[in-house]
Amino acid sequence: MYDSKCHPIPPPCSALHLTRTQDNKTFLSMINNVLTTDGFYFCTDYDLTHTLQRLADVSHDFQEMSLLERADQRFVWNGSLLREFLAQPEVLDPDPVIVMKPCRVNGKIFEWILISRRSCFRAGVRYYVRGIDSEGHAANFVETEQIVLYNGGRASFVQTRGSMPFFWSQRPNLKYKPKPLISKNTNHMDGFQRHFDSQVLIYGKQTILNLINQKGSEKPLEQAFAKMVTGMENGMIKYVAFDFHKECSGMRWDRLNILVDNVAETQDEYSYFMVDTAGKVLSQQKGTFRSNCMDCLDRTNVIQSMLARRSIQSQLQRMGVLHVAQRIEEQADFEKIYKNAWADNANACAKQYAGTGALKTDFTRTGKRTQMGLVMDGVNSAIRYYKNNFSDGFRQDSIDLFLGNYAVDETDGPTPLRIQKDWKFLTLPIIMVVAFSMCIICLLMAGDTWTETLAYVLFWGAAAAVTAAVIVFNGRDFVDAPKLVQKEKMD
Repeated sequence: MYDSKCHPIPPPCSALHLTRTQDNKTFLSMINNVLTTDGFYFCTDYDLTHTLQRLADVSHDFQEMSLLERADQRFVWNGSLLREFLAQPEVLDPDPVIVMKPCRVNGKIFEWILISRRSCFRAGVRYYVRGIDSEGHAANFVETEQIVLYNGGRASFVQTRGSMPFFWSQRPNLKYKPKPLISKNTNHMDGFQRHFDSQVLIYGKQTILNLINQKGSEKPLEQAFAKMVTGMENGMIKYVAFDFHKECSGMRWDRLNILVDNVAETQDEYSYFMVDTAGKVLSQQKGTFRSNCMDCLDRTNVIQSMLARRSIQSQLQRMGVLHVAQRIEEQADFEKIYKNAWADNANACAKQYAGTGALKTDFTRTGKRTQMGLVMDGVNSAIRYYKNNFSDGFRQDSIDLFLGNYAVDETDGPTPLRIQKDWKFLTLPIIMVVAFSMCIICLLMAGDTWTETLAYVLFWGAAAAVTAAVIVFNGRDFVDAPKLVQKEKMD
């Protein structure tokens, strides 16, 4: 693993043989949109798709397979493109960030690695892909592995994140925060059971850390999640609800330790994977923490970084890097590397799903919430609003095309790209802009009397306001919606 090299995928040089010139350009720009997104890696001599623990327990036949054949298909984003090249050794792995850093503590040098593997099943963008599909695949599912290499010994700690695994949606509609809706016409328990059956099979015991608000529009989601876990009656699954925003209100981010302390005994029980210099397995990880918030980005990453810090504290002590009485937080150089890497991890995951860097990364980088961090969160939130409403349809189509969820028909028939917008899409915005402009003009160019000026201003102002209200009421007609794939992810 020391000699392994990970390479970003270069821009593509291929072309799609289409007869429709304009559609051809659009499809190619979609492919380019995916391939120029940061965070795609492949490796020719190491399987990035599997954790250390999974790779330590494989058969000889498994080792003889090509990397593509033996790869965990959840994390092979170009699997559709490589189906005809099964002998090809390269594997593309959607790791939002791979950090491989030599670190020094107490004069001892070790390698610290952070890998996040983002699933290509039910892949997509923030508001267009929520919940699960009928197979139990959760949106924005990410497996994050923290690895320590020291003197031939290896240790790893794995966590997962993913959208709340039942059928719910939150389609953009021009409102800052669309109301999430739980499907009323679907058997939630079937997909819910499929999801956790696969999670238990792959990772062992599960502790769910649900970090969403327990009031307002998020409350029904928390209640539904808790009810379904109770209804499963599965002793392998434990549910912990923690209202992140309520507990940390007033900049009291130290209260996150309440959750960490609450699950400390469970984390000790789950342990982590470790092998010594001779390859002997010293311990195995028996379960994982499955964290989620609404997007499984900002709040989730903060909690995961805290649990990972607690794990590496134990690993380094056991490897002899840290003394028994030492704390990892006291190692200033390593702490800086650690915090920045987890913040970079948050940013990379967020850019792929939400379109901007993560929020709350000031806490991850510095250990405290800052006023500048609040300002940057505001900027990123504004950018997210624009992208989620006016460019995410194209991003979703790009992902579906790249993954093979949509196959280009090379006949001369019409494509979904040519769907015409409703008359309201152009007419109402034009009316609103004209009315607003006339209102400003009337203010700047006063009439003969103030009553005349007021009348004109009120008329054009009312016209602009009414038109804006109609646009917001019909918000879904004005957002950039996906065109290529219409399936349950769009419910």
